[in-house]
Amino acid sequence: MCRLYAFRSNHPRKVECELIRAQNALIVQSRHDATGSANADGWGLGAYRDDVPCVERQAEPAFASEAFRWTAAHLHACDVVAHVRHATVGGRRVENTHPFGHGQWLFAHNGTIEAFEAVRPRLLAALPERHRWAIAGETDSEHLFHYLLARHEAAPHRPLLETLGEGLRQVIAWSREADPAAAVALNVVLTDGAVLAGARYGRSLWYIERGHVHACEVCGGALHVETPPRHPYHAVVVASEPVTTTETWTPVPEGSLFFQAGDGGLQLAPLSTPDGPTA
Repeated sequence: MCRLYAFRSNHPRKVECELIRAQNALIVQSRHDATGSANADGWGLGAYRDDVPCVERQAEPAFASEAFRWTAAHLHACDVVAHVRHATVGGRRVENTHPFGHGQWLFAHNGTIEAFEAVRPRLLAALPERHRWAIAGETDSEHLFHYLLARHEAAPHRPLLETLGEGLRQVIAWSREADPAAAVALNVVLTDGAVLAGARYGRSLWYIERGHVHACEVCGGALHVETPPRHPYHAVVVASEPVTTTETWTPVPEGSLFFQAGDGGLQLAPLSTPDGPTA
């Protein structure tokens, strides 16, 4: 199934508790998620340091990894993407582990394209050579990342949400054409450290927005910021499952796109699919 987590704020904050110590932290979901499945085929943590994306990935269970705990404990950033993997397409290898990075961008995917073998040639045919050569693993997820990114690079002034929606609709259409019965699940998050965008399609996804530096419920009220924010604080977390239990998480509507930038709130828009509009 995989599980993903994306954090974005306008002031650096530690996210250790949400990744390690919370009641349903990502490390808990690596052992067993809400469906009872394990996501033990790898883990990855990506963050921006001085606007440079840095990624640590390993092809081992997060719940058994001291490196996951150490890396999560030292993350202090405005933008974080984390993922624990349940392998569907591609074996247990570091190259197949999320988040994937290219240039300024980080990407993670929860889901699968069951008709990937039929869809893959179309994805590759749509890529410029530099993106084809950049694909290091076998996953549908990494191919999808480069396909979406190449579309954005071809029309950089077009709103990212439009490009993302159009690209996902095309992949769904290719899959339906190849095998109408094949499942397609495309929960994705994409960030360049300045914006966060993504979609919910076929998997659970939740979000929470925080309008102040909240006292952490997990560790007795710590604020997890090193300095007071100079501007009104705003943060958004998007995750496959609610991580904390005393806050009110909101489900991202099925068949939705989302976008967040600057101090703004999370914007939601419908993803119209080949099966018809989905709200």
